[in-house]
Amino acid sequence: MELPLGEDVIHFLADKFNLLSPGETILKAEKAGEGNMNVVLRITTNFRSVILKQSRPFVHKYPQIPAPFERISVEKAFYDTIAGQTRLASMTPSPLAFDEESQLLALEDLGASSDFTAIYSDSAKITDSEIVRLAEFLFELHSLQVDSFPSNTPMKVLNHAHIFSIPFLETPPINLNSVQPGLEEIAQPFRYDNVLKKAIGVIGNRYLLTGKTLLHGDFYPGSWLKSADGIYIIDTEFAFLGDREFDLGVLIAHLAMAGIEEGKIHLALETYETTELILSLLRNYAGVEILRRLFGVAQLPLMLTLEEKFKLANLAKTMILDA
Repeated sequence: MELPLGEDVIHFLADKFNLLSPGETILKAEKAGEGNMNVVLRITTNFRSVILKQSRPFVHKYPQIPAPFERISVEKAFYDTIAGQTRLASMTPSPLAFDEESQLLALEDLGASSDFTAIYSDSAKITDSEIVRLAEFLFELHSLQVDSFPSNTPMKVLNHAHIFSIPFLETPPINLNSVQPGLEEIAQPFRYDNVLKKAIGVIGNRYLLTGKTLLHGDFYPGSWLKSADGIYIIDTEFAFLGDREFDLGVLIAHLAMAGIEEGKIHLALETYETTELILSLLRNYAGVEILRRLFGVAQLPLMLTLEEKFKLANLAKTMILDA
């Protein structure tokens, strides 16, 4: 069933979730944020507010793209896995209730907050201390000893297609000139570069393997929230066991696309501080993330000229081929 509204909200919160206190009544239900994957509502009562999040068998923002219905189960499993880790749990919303049949998750409302996508237009929107905190979160997450976690294979396969395959199709599903006139012409040489595409294919095959490290799986500015209390990390439905270099590579890629100066990017790497990193693999994943965001379906609000995007794409190519 779809995310309940009206009287059905009362049924879920009061009867199925047992979340409404005596005398607590629902005042309103409204969209919470601009999420791509799922339906997310803020339910406000006369006492408080909670977040309801539900997956559908397609991508909420792009209904034409099928997506695994069970992905909210993975998000719940992520929160359960880190529940005993005080610092990690303090940077994520607390799960309040979960209904597996409808893939409906009730979460703590983090209050007034905004994601970090503003850094694409103003790199000053992220501070050194915030970069450090993001890197610390990843290091702590990747340091967990996790015996088992859902394979999340359907989501990995979906993500694999949009990271390693679709952006490099010679006939892609998106006309990039509708994003920015002239971008399609910039993308063409990369789409016809068989050496580059073969290297990306190898990296993609590694991504599909099962690793030993719990990853967030989509660690980009849209999954980082800034509030008066600090930084929170959300949207963990992409989580899986894999290469730690993937999460960190995505972080580095987005800092680069936002025009963050090189010294601050090194700050993130220094904060992560582990000799276990395979730096060449880190560069590979970062390079692919840059290219897929420039030429794929999942576009970002990048405030870059065509010349800047071309330069960035060539840097990414170097990171993939020369790492």
